[in-house]
Amino acid sequence: MPEVRFQMVSKEPTVISTFAGCGGSSLGYKLAGFKELLAVEWDDNAVATFKANFPGVPVYHGDIKNLTGAECMEMAGIAKGELDILDGSPPCQGFSTAGQRKYDDPRNSLYKEYARLLNDLQPKVFVMENVTGMVKGHMKQAYLTIIKTLRECGYRAKGEVLNAMYYNVPQSRERVIIIGVREDLGIEPSHPKPQGNPIAAGTIKSVSGPRLAHSERVSALWNKLKPGMNGSDLPEQKGNAFGLQKVNPLKPCPTILKGWTAGTGLLHWSECRFLSIPEMAQLTTFGLDFEWVGVPKQAVERIGNSVPPNLMKAIAEHIRDNILSEVLS
Repeated sequence: MPEVRFQMVSKEPTVISTFAGCGGSSLGYKLAGFKELLAVEWDDNAVATFKANFPGVPVYHGDIKNLTGAECMEMAGIAKGELDILDGSPPCQGFSTAGQRKYDDPRNSLYKEYARLLNDLQPKVFVMENVTGMVKGHMKQAYLTIIKTLRECGYRAKGEVLNAMYYNVPQSRERVIIIGVREDLGIEPSHPKPQGNPIAAGTIKSVSGPRLAHSERVSALWNKLKPGMNGSDLPEQKGNAFGLQKVNPLKPCPTILKGWTAGTGLLHWSECRFLSIPEMAQLTTFGLDFEWVGVPKQAVERIGNSVPPNLMKAIAEHIRDNILSEVLS
């Protein structure tokens, strides 16, 4: 086992982020006053984007299957039981209602790697995020298995579906948030209450920056679509343009997905084009200062895969004020 590097005790609560992506959750924890000790991510572009925005955070760039708990603690400079929060959003394509939703999809098993590190590190609290597809239909059995596995690591665990639009995010995005508290702490897990009414998409600043190119067909459909309409609503499309939607500026933006093409995506409400990367960054609360590495398609993938920072900020603040404060008092 590698020798553990101990660090000075900080007043800042600490977090390690697994499946960190470009840093949506990390930004939320940062805004809530947490210190991130380590990020774990394998995708090259996601890592490059993360490093550009969080230069002071160590990154394990590789497959989480190859990261041992001892190595994780050594890189973070902590001992077993010292970490405040272990965060993770295991890939969710196998659960998503947008896919084929196969129970035995190999991507569904990555939660086991998260649970393995959870068992080794024994943080005070854990947070796991995933798509709502994991609690629907035949996939609910997978969700129950995940909850059981996490509890067997020594935690009281509870999951709830939260919609980001009630947590200062101008986008409707539902996610299952599982929060666990270590058994010996004697505290029941809980989730943040809604923080306000939904925010309209039209409140963001329109920025005609980098974006995916659109086809002539999209231009023709843009003129026919009213704000809030989906392309499949047009009689002549006969359900063949479901992935194309004009955003209603008076309502929260629909969920931003990672898999956009020249013929699918979210259209601006007053200009014949797709939403730009800066606009999507605002709609997910990354803001205009966040740096995106690579081409627009990669930025869309990063944004579509991310937890909205303001949603994670609300979760982190709730845990800080209602769970960690009890431990430290």
